[in-house]
Amino acid sequence: MGQQEDFQLKPQRQRKRGIFLLPSVFTSINIAIGYYAITQSLQGTITPESHYHFDNAAMAIGLAVPFDALDGRIARMTNTCSEFGKELDSLADVITFGVAPSILAWAWGFRVLRLLPESAAYQQLIALGTFISFMFLICGASRLARFNISANPAPSNPGRPDRKYFVGMPIPAAAGAIASVVHFFHGSPIYQWWWALVWLVFVATVGLLMVSRWRFWSGKEINLGLRHPFQGVILVAVVVAIVWAYSQWVLLLIALGYMVSGLWARAGYSWQRARAQSGVSA
Repeated sequence: MGQQEDFQLKPQRQRKRGIFLLPSVFTSINIAIGYYAITQSLQGTITPESHYHFDNAAMAIGLAVPFDALDGRIARMTNTCSEFGKELDSLADVITFGVAPSILAWAWGFRVLRLLPESAAYQQLIALGTFISFMFLICGASRLARFNISANPAPSNPGRPDRKYFVGMPIPAAAGAIASVVHFFHGSPIYQWWWALVWLVFVATVGLLMVSRWRFWSGKEINLGLRHPFQGVILVAVVVAIVWAYSQWVLLLIALGYMVSGLWARAGYSWQRARAQSGVSA
């Protein structure tokens, strides 16, 4: 009798271990995509005329964003959340959305400037670009560390009480902003110093937004359990088709639109607060 009970429980234990493995598989795929993006960025520095390497790296980072969302949702849907999974997911984010986009930002926006005529100004610009790209990585890692230790973080500019917000720009969105710009130009690197300055400011702004305490929409109130799943499948198929056909414009607008939404929310909150204070003083 005892052997029969053990025989019945053994498949259940194996099935439970398999379910725990499923989110980790998606996380491992995320790490593999980040590793591929890093190798493509480095390959682009060896053969700068083959700019498709930079485009491949950008597309890989963009592909990793939905995989990052899937592993967490799958873990919650299957009730298989674990401390190991959380730590592995955090390390994967550092690699795929921290290291990979920082190397891409440096290689695509600053490394090619070495081909220009030698001058002290160009060398200083390359050195500053290297530091800003590294700062992006540090800001992303700090953003993840703050997220891991914060139980219920509140943004400095609170929004609607019925909506959930991220405190600071999420690192996948920041990486997506870097990748979308590179993909928009089909990976063709920057050769003009003035565009390198613009890129330097952009990368620095994205990095600082990650460690800010400004609110960014989380989208956690979106319910995937639709009552009409067929309509949901059609909607997803249409969105995927649009992104596939017009990926340069669509991904850039999505990434920059999300980035600007945080800036707009902060500006609106500051304006309302200034009006309220002026009304009280009057």
